[in-house]
Amino acid sequence: MDLSIIIVNYCTYELTKQAIKSIISKDHPFQYEIYLVDNASRDGSLEKLQKDFAREEETGLIKFIASTRNNGFAHANNLALKECSARHVLLLNSDTVILNNSLTKCMDYMGVDSSIGALGCKVIIPDGSLDKACRRSFPTFSVSFYRMTGLSRLFPKSKRFGKYNLTYLDENETYEVDSLVGAFMLVRSDAIHEVGLLDEQFFMYGEDIDWCYRIKSSGWKIMYYSGAEIIHYKGGSNNTRDKSRLTTEFYRSMYIFYNKHYRDDYPFIITGITYMGIWGICSMKQILNRLKNII
Repeated sequence: MDLSIIIVNYCTYELTKQAIKSIISKDHPFQYEIYLVDNASRDGSLEKLQKDFAREEETGLIKFIASTRNNGFAHANNLALKECSARHVLLLNSDTVILNNSLTKCMDYMGVDSSIGALGCKVIIPDGSLDKACRRSFPTFSVSFYRMTGLSRLFPKSKRFGKYNLTYLDENETYEVDSLVGAFMLVRSDAIHEVGLLDEQFFMYGEDIDWCYRIKSSGWKIMYYSGAEIIHYKGGSNNTRDKSRLTTEFYRSMYIFYNKHYRDDYPFIITGITYMGIWGICSMKQILNRLKNII
């Protein structure tokens, strides 16, 4: 098998159906399979998807995995990763649509350079602009500081201040980066065998950056490939009204990543400032969310 595609569904029936159709509606010059992991949805979406794609399930094109508990995005993907045997694996969000022959282009590009461990594409949000998360630098102390203080927004074309989302680079060019977004991440299986599965400490944010960090640290290239495009209905897969939970998980992922990869590289004072920054901003956003609900 050339490619295993993993899609995690959590109460996103229509979006998930649309994502699957954007794959199977096209002819691909390679063998592929789709793993649909349902993360304990409460809306009956798993049953509806199984009915919609019963023929594809019978032929083995789509394999369904039903998780009895929602233990997060990383855990759900790992359920499928443990079963995959293809040469490449694609993590694909349920709130995406693959455009034209982008999947074929990405597979072809991976085939050109065997040193590429993971490849991302040009990710477009519905208003036509670039999803900035699709090409990033690792969140070192300085890179995070420029982003949190707003310097990255004030000077997006600065190589120094715009480093987090690489806003100084042309989105229509192809180049090596530090990190990609988990909404579309094509990974070589050899790299996965070397670095291991996604880290399940991360519930729904940060697991993609952590994976890229481990892949790149092992000597593989992480590539942003502008020759292929998808649409990302950003936030659609985060099907929850609990903004407080989302906010907490976002900043908790920052805390986990820093502790795992950077804490030993910085002096105590920098670590203290980092912790205060993470949880201080988290607390401020929680307060603002509550005020919005009251108003």
